[in-house]
Amino acid sequence: MDAYIYSYLVGGAIWTIGVYYGVKNGYIGWSGRGLRNLFLALFVMLFFAVLQGFLQYAPMEEAPRQEYTATEASEAVLDEDRRIRGTGLDYAIVIMYFVVILSIGTWFGRRQKTTKDFFFGGQRFAWWMIAFSLIATTVGSYSFVKYSEIGYEYGIGASQAYWNDWLWFPLLVFGWLPILYFSRTVSIPEYFGRRFGSNVRFWATIYLLIYLIGYVGVNLFTMGTVLNLLLGWEVWFAAFVVAAVSASYVTLGGQTSVIMTDLFQGLMLLIIGVLIFALGASYLGGWDLLWLNLPRESRLAFPNFNEDADFPAIGIFWQDAFANTAMFYFLHQGILMRFMAAKSVNESRKAATAMMVGLMFIGALVVASGGLVARAFTNAGVLPEVEAREAFYIAAELLSHPGVFGLILAALTAALMSTVDTLITAVSAVVVNDVYKPYIKPKATDRQLLTAARISAVSVTVLGVLMVPVFLQFATIYAAHAAFTAAVTPPMVIALILSVFWRRFTRVAAMWTLVGGFLFILFSLFVPAVIAPFAHGVPMGEPGEGIMGGMRQQQFMRAFYGGVVCLVIAVVVTYLTRPESPENQKGLVWGTISHALKHYMGSFGKESVVTKAKAMPKMTKEALPHFGTTELPGVRISRQVARDLESKPGDLVYVTDARSWTGGLHSVHAIVAEVVDDGDERMVEMEEPVYKLVVTRRRHDHEVKLERLYESTEEPEKESV
Repeated sequence: MDAYIYSYLVGGAIWTIGVYYGVKNGYIGWSGRGLRNLFLALFVMLFFAVLQGFLQYAPMEEAPRQEYTATEASEAVLDEDRRIRGTGLDYAIVIMYFVVILSIGTWFGRRQKTTKDFFFGGQRFAWWMIAFSLIATTVGSYSFVKYSEIGYEYGIGASQAYWNDWLWFPLLVFGWLPILYFSRTVSIPEYFGRRFGSNVRFWATIYLLIYLIGYVGVNLFTMGTVLNLLLGWEVWFAAFVVAAVSASYVTLGGQTSVIMTDLFQGLMLLIIGVLIFALGASYLGGWDLLWLNLPRESRLAFPNFNEDADFPAIGIFWQDAFANTAMFYFLHQGILMRFMAAKSVNESRKAATAMMVGLMFIGALVVASGGLVARAFTNAGVLPEVEAREAFYIAAELLSHPGVFGLILAALTAALMSTVDTLITAVSAVVVNDVYKPYIKPKATDRQLLTAARISAVSVTVLGVLMVPVFLQFATIYAAHAAFTAAVTPPMVIALILSVFWRRFTRVAAMWTLVGGFLFILFSLFVPAVIAPFAHGVPMGEPGEGIMGGMRQQQFMRAFYGGVVCLVIAVVVTYLTRPESPENQKGLVWGTISHALKHYMGSFGKESVVTKAKAMPKMTKEALPHFGTTELPGVRISRQVARDLESKPGDLVYVTDARSWTGGLHSVHAIVAEVVDDGDERMVEMEEPVYKLVVTRRRHDHEVKLERLYESTEEPEKESV
């Protein structure tokens, strides 16, 4: 079977199902906004289909391989006796970078007074801030190191992990995001609890904590390995140092600190990745020579189907494109918190689109840049064959003058911190919402919850460091990451997808999908031969020693095995058990967006065309009503503003500083509580705490901007069945 055709047949089926649900939800159609969304979904798929098809099949020239010619510069970076790469200037820059990140994190986190602020940043940010923050989170330190290693060995095929996200695009933006955003689900276990009850929530909590803490461990293991290669530090000690720095600003500032630091770090990552390519092209004499010196087999989008057990295209598809990508976009607490921090669900969609198409396209090349440049250098005779795990550092140091290498190391540090900080806030959200509040202190005040969040943020860093010795048992970072995600993700992925998109799915089936899936996957760790019928011919691979030995066999195809087993359990148990009450599904499954909006804003509503207006802010000490289960504050607006917004009482508006470059830092969501007749005056009146969120000390005499995001309705929109 051809790997490209296989990926687009299976991925195309998932994409088509997503389009179907987009049609049923009213987001995709043959006219107006629906037609625009259809073209958007088609563009996302076709962009990657054409790109990967070109790389897989197009005839290409390549430069003949040259013998290695030693130079003083190349011999210096290849010197195995050195314990430290770079110069004192480089490490001074890295230290300065740490100081800058801590300063940004603590500065923007100083206003975090509630758990809503801590976990969601006040739900205020523009799409471009969310998108850059998401790419910084996705491109973790393990990405730079492991994809440069894979890029050196297998070429552009390393991009499969990022360039196959397209298959989930319609299900995410037209199915899951509006339900997630409007239901205001603080955590994924809470979603399962509201959908199925406390027992399912408990198991989902256990699963998600294992996944998130394990991911912290993978990242800390990566950075420990990096600093071990660069400085000779012990892996565990290096992991502890970086964990301590990351935890410090997250503990103080929560989601706002994470988003603002990751915005800065996302830009750093993209700039440095492009810089490595530019320096490599300059060294060889131009971009065309860099491309020509990349061997043809290194330009394949899918290097092989199932021949190589260490990197089979079919295994990468199921482990990364299917299980891990679905886990990231649908269940990863840190990613979902970013989507929910956007000022509207439409801004979340924009962020998801920008990330999947633009930033992930660039990001795939950025993270593999060191390995791809090193491979071109070996072909051109600039470098001999080197160890794949050191390709990134060798290429970067060879290309860099003192100071520039420091910037590259700072980018690597940025990649780590931008992933770890998200994971820390994610675990805090799960611990507070799904452990502390329901089981330890149900009547906790918001202040107590915030304290618990900060304590758990510190605790998870300790647990992450304790996970490092587990991952040290794997030969490479890539293998450790793949084996972990393939073993952990399938039960949660299958359970969540069916919960959202199959109304017949029952609580008993959800429970058995999680528990039964866990047991079957656990069994495969001890008896990996059970995966063979699902392996598509991928070799078993060499077993390791100890309890993790079986985990190292079929580390990719375990995701397909787990997915099939969980799906069979889910379907069989569903049809053997009683259907759930439709009343309990409202606002939590496809086709019930109006009910989710009612949960959010206190009345039935619908997404509408965004209208905008400007008004002078006024502060009142009078208590205004609050709305919905999220306690959205009420505001009064003058009749002129209501006319400009085409708004009425009950509509949800977004009030923000009029300076667009602030990205929503000074803003709030509110419900129009009353329209008052103030003649020709354009005015919005807010309670004092709300006023202070929007109007800074020097902006009392400046207009603020209002946007009507969602329109209230008396009845829910007609549901699709």
